[in-house]
Parts: sequence; structure tokens; C-alpha cells
Amino acid sequence: MNVSDSTTSKDENLTNKLLKDLWNNINWSEVERSINRLQSRITKAVIQNRWNLVKRLQYLLEHSYYAKALAVRTVTQNKGKRTAGVDGEKWSTPETKMKAVLRLTNKGYKAKPLRRVFIEKSVNKKKRPLGIPTMHDRSMQALYALSLNPVAEATADMRSFGFRKFRSAQDACEQLFSCLYSKHSAQWVLEGDIKGCFDNINHQWLIDNVPMNKTTLKQFLKAGYIYNRHLNPTKAGTPQGGIISPILANITLDGIETMLAAKYHTNSKGSYSDKIRYKNKVNFVRYADDFIVTANSEEIAREVKEQIKDFLKDRGLELSNEKTLITRVEEGFDFLGWNFRKYKGKILIKPSRKSISIIVKRISSVIKKGKTWTQELLIATLNPILTGWCNYHQSVVAKKVFSKLDNLIWNMLWKWVKRRHPCKSKDWLIRRYWHRVGNRKWVFSTVINRLKFCSTTKIVRHTKLRLNQNPYLDKDYFVERRFKLGARKLAGKFKKIWFRQNGKCYFCNQPLDIAEERDLHHIIPTSEEGKNRLDNLTYVHKHCHRQYHSVN
Repeated sequence: MNVSDSTTSKDENLTNKLLKDLWNNINWSEVERSINRLQSRITKAVIQNRWNLVKRLQYLLEHSYYAKALAVRTVTQNKGKRTAGVDGEKWSTPETKMKAVLRLTNKGYKAKPLRRVFIEKSVNKKKRPLGIPTMHDRSMQALYALSLNPVAEATADMRSFGFRKFRSAQDACEQLFSCLYSKHSAQWVLEGDIKGCFDNINHQWLIDNVPMNKTTLKQFLKAGYIYNRHLNPTKAGTPQGGIISPILANITLDGIETMLAAKYHTNSKGSYSDKIRYKNKVNFVRYADDFIVTANSEEIAREVKEQIKDFLKDRGLELSNEKTLITRVEEGFDFLGWNFRKYKGKILIKPSRKSISIIVKRISSVIKKGKTWTQELLIATLNPILTGWCNYHQSVVAKKVFSKLDNLIWNMLWKWVKRRHPCKSKDWLIRRYWHRVGNRKWVFSTVINRLKFCSTTKIVRHTKLRLNQNPYLDKDYFVERRFKLGARKLAGKFKKIWFRQNGKCYFCNQPLDIAEERDLHHIIPTSEEGKNRLDNLTYVHKHCHRQYHSVN
């Protein structure tokens, strides 16, 4: 039978070869430009309070071919791409990805139940539930996230930093530093933590207040979950593991800052007053469901706590009694893996003991697991862990901690070496595993690679974010900021490559983000005798790199 006369659906009529070519030849640069234009228009409409226009533009974006392609790419390239939902389906080939793009629609859409798993928390070993949607449901969430995110950004609290575009934990840290650094700053803080935030948000509140297609939103919220082969209903909360969940959680919590400002930053006439603000010294900083509120006295901190309790009650949420504390800044408090404390009137931010303990345990477990590994494999496994941890803490007072960590790792590696060669002398072990590299002795290295020294990480002060800048409207500011952050955090030949490319991808010429994964590409492949030299190396987006090699 002729393919054109087939009664099968349109996506099945296409041969696998054609599907593969369609996916591999998508111009991702044009895709992102087209979507960004629509997102900018949505943001402007929100600012102008033109909600009918917002709704029309959202519809246009959600039914766009480019948006569907980007949604599928998002779910097939994130960390959960190899984890299937209840249907066991994974999209690992260009053909399946293209079929998914052609099938993605909200007509007759019914979300499948989540696959419930439990994962251990790194701190107290308690298990928390995680819901894993199917690939199709993840793509639908990613598609609607593209149209909802501009609305969330335009209406968000100015000092919320978690799960927001071009914002990071370091931005939250810098904002909190600016609230506490002065001798005349607030002396008390309320450390806030919301109990089971993602699991307890009131569904009806979300349906009434989230500006998106209500039918689709109900499908996301009421999908249920399967655990031990039993289907269970979801009566509250957003699924942890869902792409749209962080946006819904942010929308739920937005408004706390405005509420506090109305009480503690305004005078009796209801207008803003610097005098009143300075008197109360109430400042709010939030990252996801963790927040800090500064106050001039313990009484004000207690008042703020009660106000936030009332705010959360309408949304089905409550504060965690264990983790919500009122503390003096001089005694110190932990936030986002850092310890904030004033020493003789000077605020110092250091990696917290809990954060140090977690990284030491993780390194120890890797070394114990690698008892029979080669030295090359052990170094290749440890280096990304150390690099990630050091990069996270390199903007705070961490030099002594980095040196201490180097010492702890050396002791662990010495035990690892002694176990492998119990009959060899100390001199033999040192000659075998530690070498001189440049001016540095005692480098745990091989011919292929060497272990990173944490103490070589430069302490670089994080640039404070301009809070009134919107990522969909003020693109030039964020492009320049990302370039400067990359230039400050990279070193050696990697910094030279970054400057040579102006922080842009070699293939698509779109800006690279230092916080995201990026690949180092050989312009002349090593298979064609390309060298590992500066002029033959270039930074590219991960998806651009994959597309280049699939086509060529």
C-alpha cells in the first residue's frame, strides 16, 4: 500500500529517516528567538494589565511548533531524561523526539499518574516523595511553563531568587549581605522554612489564581500517583519532579514581600517612608521555600512570623516548627549552605558546617566505592564533585575551608593507596601516585589527569543583581552580566576561550550561561589529528554540540 494512502496518523506516515532529518535540522537559534519574542510580548502585556492579550499570546505560544520542539528538547536533555514514568517510555532517538513534537497537543489531553519514588535527604536521611511524570506529561508541562514563566517573572516578589531565570543562590546571598553588612543593620533574623511546600499547596487556590488554561492545570494537579501498584489520588500539592511545579510554588509564595512592605515600610498615610523602613529594618529574601526576614527587634520578628503564618494559611501551607527560628545575627544562622554571622560588628559568610560535612561524606563514599578503581577513574569521578562545590562557595569567605578540605582528601587518598599496596614502602607509594606538576609538589596525578586542589579556587565576589531588571525585557543587561560572570569564574586557557567567543556559542552565536552545562568542542576533530590547543577549542551549547555531531 502507498504510504500516502495509509489510514494511520500523520506522524506515523512519516518515515523514520524523514523524522530524524526533521529533528536534526531544526534551527534552534531561530526557535529561541521566536519564543523570546512572544515571551517579551506576554511580559509587556502583564505589566500593562492587559490580561485578555496575555491569554491570547499564551494560546499562540502553546500552539506554536517551535514551542513544542523546545519543550521536547527540554525534557530530553535534563537530568531526568533517562528516567521513565509509569508507561516506561523514553525518548532517546531523533525519531521518537520528532514524533513527540507532532503529538504534543492539549486536545483531549489526559495526564497519566505519576510514578512515586522516595529519595533520601542528604542531611537527616529522611525520605521525601518524588513524583515522576511520563515523558509526554513532562513535555506538556514544559510547553505550558514557556507561557507561564513570563507572567510569573513580571508579578514575582523582587527579592525571591529560587527557580527564576538568570537568578541564583549567590544572588540571594549577596542580597542578604547588603541587608546585614552595616553596623546599623538589623540585629535579628527570622529563619523561615515552609513545611512540605510542594506537597501541601491548596489545589483550589492554584486553579483560582494561576493564569493558565484551567483544564490543563487540573490535569497536572489531579493526575494521581502509583505506588506499590496502587493508584492514589492527589488532593493537594504540586508534583515534586514536575517541570512546572517550581513556577506554581513561586506564584503561590509571591506576595509576602509586598505584604511586609505595606506594614513595615509605609507611614500612616500608606506611602513609602525611608524613615519607617530604617526604624523597623524589615527586609525579606526568599529562595524557593526557604526565606530570611531581618528585623530590628525580637518582637518585630515574632510579629512578622504571625503575619506570614496567616498569609500561608489561605494557600494550605504552614511554617515548619523545627526549622523556623528567630536568631540574633551575632549568634549566626545558616542559609543555602552558608553560615552568616557577625564577628565584632563585621558580617562574614562562610560555608556552613552542614555543607562541609555533606561534601566530606560524599567524597569519602566515592573513595570507598572506588577501592578497585584505577587512579585515572578515581580522579575523573572526584574532579566534577570538587569543582562544583568550590564554584558554589567561591564568592564567600572559604579559603581556609578549601585548604582544610584538601588536607582531608589527602588523608583519605593515603588510606586508599595503602589499602591497594599494603606491602610497599611510603617512598614507593609517593613516587607512584603523587608527582610534581609545575611548581606544585604532591599532586595526585597520572599522565592523563590530575586531582583538583580546592585551595587553588580563586575567591571572586559575586556581582549584585539589579533587582528591577526583567530577563524578558532587559536582555542586553543579562547578556553582559553572564559574560562578566563567566570571565570572572574561569581561569587559564578556558578564560581565553571565553573572551575569544564573547561568551557565545560557536555554532548558534547565542549567549552561554556559566551556570549551565556547556561542552568544549574541537574545531578539527581529534580523529583527524586535531590538537588539544587553544586555537582548536571552543565552547558550545550541549544541544548544539549533539546536533552538530548527529548531522556530521
